[in-house]
Amino acid sequence: MQNRRLPPPEAGLYADLSIIVPVLNEAAEIALCLERLAPLRRCGVQLIVVDGGSSDGTLALCAGRVDGLIAAARGRASQQNAGARAASGAMLLFLHADTRLPSDAVAQMAASGGAWGRFDVVIEGASRLFPLIAALMNLRSRWSGIATGDQAIFVQRGLFEAVGGFPDQALMEDIALSARLRARARPACLRAKVTTSGRRWLRHGVLRTVLLMWRLRLLYWLGVPAERLAGLYR
Repeated sequence: MQNRRLPPPEAGLYADLSIIVPVLNEAAEIALCLERLAPLRRCGVQLIVVDGGSSDGTLALCAGRVDGLIAAARGRASQQNAGARAASGAMLLFLHADTRLPSDAVAQMAASGGAWGRFDVVIEGASRLFPLIAALMNLRSRWSGIATGDQAIFVQRGLFEAVGGFPDQALMEDIALSARLRARARPACLRAKVTTSGRRWLRHGVLRTVLLMWRLRLLYWLGVPAERLAGLYR
C-alpha cells in the first residue's frame, strides 16, 4: 500500500477494523509492512503486532508504529488468537508481514457485506510459475470456500469468537479456521488482490515447495495430526 490519502471514514469504517500481524524474526520485512499500513492507522484502523519470540530486532522496528505490541507463544495460531483478544475492532483482519493489502482493501471488505472472507492473491518474485500458482490458489479457494493466511483472512469478531478462533495446532490453522467459518457462512471471495512474497517458495525451490504443500494438505484431510505435519514442513 502506498502512502496515499485515503477516503474519509464512513460510519466507523476504519475504526471498526483491527489488523493483526503475527511476526517471528521479520526484521527484513516489518518496517516496510508497517509503513504501508500507516495510512490506515492514521484513519483509525487499530494495528496490532504479535511477536512469537523474535531475536533479530523485529520488536525495535515496531516501536511507535503500532497500537499494540504483544508477545505470545510461538505459532501463528496462538499469536493470532492473542492479537484477536487484544483487539478492539468489530472486524479482524489477519495479515502476514510479507503481504500487502490493495489500497482500497477496507472499502472492498465493507462492500462485500460478508461476515468473513479473503482476497485473491498475487505472488511477488522471479519465478514464472508464480502467476499460475496464485491463479490456482484463488480458484481452489473460491471453489472450496477455504482460505489461506496468504490471502489476508478477515472475519467479524462475533463470528470469530463463536467458532473458537484459530485451533491450537502447529500447522494448517488457517485451513481449520476456514472450515469452521464456512460451516456458518460462505466466505466473501474478493477479487481485489493482496500481494505476498514468494520468498517461501524460492528458498526451497518452487516446485519442491508446491509439491510439499499439496502433500501436506492431502495428509491433513486424511486425518494426519497437524503436529506431525509441522515436522514434515520444517
